[in-house]
Amino acid sequence: MLSGSLVAIITPMNEDGSINFDKMGELIEYHIENKTDGIVLLGTTGEASTMTFEEEKELVAFAAEKIAKRVPLVVGSGSNNTSTAVENSKAFAENGADMLLVVTPYYNRANDGGMIRHFELIANSVNVPIILYNVPGRTGCSLSPAVVEVLSKHPNINGIKEASGDISYAVKLAPLLSEDFVMYSGNDDIIIPMLSLGARGVISVWANIMPKEVHDLVTLYLEGKQKEALAIQTGYLDLVDVLFCETNPIPVKHAMNELGFEVGPLRMPLGEMDEPNYRKLVATIDKYKEVLS
Repeated sequence: MLSGSLVAIITPMNEDGSINFDKMGELIEYHIENKTDGIVLLGTTGEASTMTFEEEKELVAFAAEKIAKRVPLVVGSGSNNTSTAVENSKAFAENGADMLLVVTPYYNRANDGGMIRHFELIANSVNVPIILYNVPGRTGCSLSPAVVEVLSKHPNINGIKEASGDISYAVKLAPLLSEDFVMYSGNDDIIIPMLSLGARGVISVWANIMPKEVHDLVTLYLEGKQKEALAIQTGYLDLVDVLFCETNPIPVKHAMNELGFEVGPLRMPLGEMDEPNYRKLVATIDKYKEVLS
């Protein structure tokens, strides 16, 4: 299983709202050059919820060809419709995904039995590893530790992205972790606490603009250099905070455009930042200008 910094990569858009594949290729090279340990495509940060199935398949195939196995490609394939999640998972695996990130079935709010059956059907449909994705702030539902314990024993379910921000919940997951079932922090502001509980890395929004630093943070911690890792975590907390001052990925896309990445607009219904938040974002970026340039 993967360890390190896995970037929850944004999807660059042209001005007409279409996917900018040339720019995506540039971003992939940028991340590989800056030691990102894995690319996570079609997540929340990638605006997957606004894409058609055909767009998603095309983007997965493009990314897989561009990455060429230099780092693992993890692809979000979840849905609140189990049959759709199975279809997505099969298609993305066939188009080059090395692993799949599968979110809890949002809006439906399945009971424990339904959750187990949902994930088992998806995991049984493909031959690539599955990472569970727990993000109740987005989905309105959570995986109970009891459900995670059952799913952790499935041979094709190999990890969980824990993005509730609830450390007490993560503590309950810690005894379930092993070489065959690992945890990733889904929150950039608590990477160190999550690593201390046994997480193997982070699926990071922050890494879109500071890939080497996030890689170094995780690597240093896993090498036993906790003080050095903590210095990175605490040294950029205000930057991390401002990246989440509005709904992700609104701030990080604005930040990337401000830094000259030219990743284009967001897709509706996401829109422009409120002016006070935008000014705060620009001021914070300016504070770290030398590091970010």
